[in-house]
Formats: sequence, C-alpha cells, structure tokens
Amino acid sequence: MFGFKKKLGVSFSLSRLVGISGLKNSIARKTGIPTTKGGIERKIGQKILAIILKK
Repeated sequence: MFGFKKKLGVSFSLSRLVGISGLKNSIARKTGIPTTKGGIERKIGQKILAIILKK
C-alpha cells in the first residue's frame, strides 16, 4: 500500500560497525552541540531568536 515495501528487519551500517555513530553521539552529549545538519540548524535558530527577543 502506498508503495511501501516490506522490510525484513535486518539493517547494516558501516559507520555503526566502525563506531563513528557512537563517537559522534558521545561528543554531542558532552559538548551540547548536535552533529546532525538539522540539529545544528535548530540550535543556531534558537540562538538567533534568543538574541532578537532579548532586545
């Protein structure tokens, strides 16, 4: 239905296997700076709004 295909429940990620995902996740938690594009944009937007609304 709607073009969704059946998934088998098996996924593989090379970055998870090597440990890159975990490293990025731990850095983001410790520094408070997100490592995803959307997270960075959201954080910058919050800072800009805080500056604008503060004045």
